Amino acid sequence: MLDNAAIAELLIREAEGADGHREKAFRRAAHEAFMWPEEAAALVAAGRSLQDLAGIGPSLAKRLHRWIDSPPDVVVPAIRREFLTLVQARSVLAKNPGWSVRLNGDLQMHTTWSDGAGTVAEMATAAVQRGYKFIGITDHTQGLKIAGGLDESRLQAQGREIVALNKQLRQQKIEFTVLRSAEVNLSPDGQGDMRSAALRKLDLVLGCFHSSLRRTEDQTSRYIAGLRNPDIQILGHPQTRVYNRREGLKADWSKVFTEAARLDKAVEIDGYADRQDLRVSLLKIARKAGVRISLGTDAHHPDQLAFMELSLAAAALAKIPTDRIINFMSVTQLKEWVASVRASAQSRPKVAGGSVRSRQASSLS
Repeated sequence: MLDNAAIAELLIREAEGADGHREKAFRRAAHEAFMWPEEAAALVAAGRSLQDLAGIGPSLAKRLHRWIDSPPDVVVPAIRREFLTLVQARSVLAKNPGWSVRLNGDLQMHTTWSDGAGTVAEMATAAVQRGYKFIGITDHTQGLKIAGGLDESRLQAQGREIVALNKQLRQQKIEFTVLRSAEVNLSPDGQGDMRSAALRKLDLVLGCFHSSLRRTEDQTSRYIAGLRNPDIQILGHPQTRVYNRREGLKADWSKVFTEAARLDKAVEIDGYADRQDLRVSLLKIARKAGVRISLGTDAHHPDQLAFMELSLAAAALAKIPTDRIINFMSVTQLKEWVASVRASAQSRPKVAGGSVRSRQASSLS
């Protein structure tokens, strides 16, 4: 059976040979295919309309019918390889039912404070509906101006809003906590874009690379510098790959994950459908190193919290031990881990990374 991943590949190939509105239609459908709730071929077998699927109109439905009736050979290039579909993820999670039950929260998402489309309250409401106990609000910081990054004053104002929301949740007897966090922009040499004094007031800090993302030479030293930045606890979307746009940076991943484990820091599985970073093959290396894993959707809208199934399934496929996944901690345990990592960082000699470098990223994620 031609599955949705293969259909996405065929659609993106058609987009590369098309132009105008046809190109846009093919590209949109290719991206939508990863989040279709059912296999397109199963809909055909059941006699249902392919137009029930997002991004599929009459013309594309005919094209899909031809492919499903006579499946072509599909070889996926590296830039589009190892991306799970929602159907695949749900199949994995059905075989590991305890994982979804143990999941307590989502540790990367964006709001209207930076480049998101949902408010803090809207993201929290959607998370409560999913049965979570906490979320981390990780809006961008000031170095990423194109994404509306927060300076210290706006970060403090957001913090006051989060404090007020948490108070309201307690009054309503809702067992849920919104964590003050941020996605700090890391320079290629591991420096952050905000003062340590401001970041230490947060519950949790995610660090991500957003510049010089198409370098082809080994970037191991960049990752080591980023991990040694004393202000961050999680290295977000580490490989920096984006579906059909960027294959991601290269590194000696065993060394990177071993260093993260030594520092007791976490590396992320960013579940955004176009990212899915770290990919499963790298997660297997991470498992061997014993590093902690953080799960985040990188959601920019409440509906995108659904990307968590992709993160969770990737961890399950890689057989990450459940005690290494920080989203399975209680909020108290999570805060204790952050405090421990911070204390260890303060006790170490000062190394590269950690000082402020405020600048606009030249190549965005």
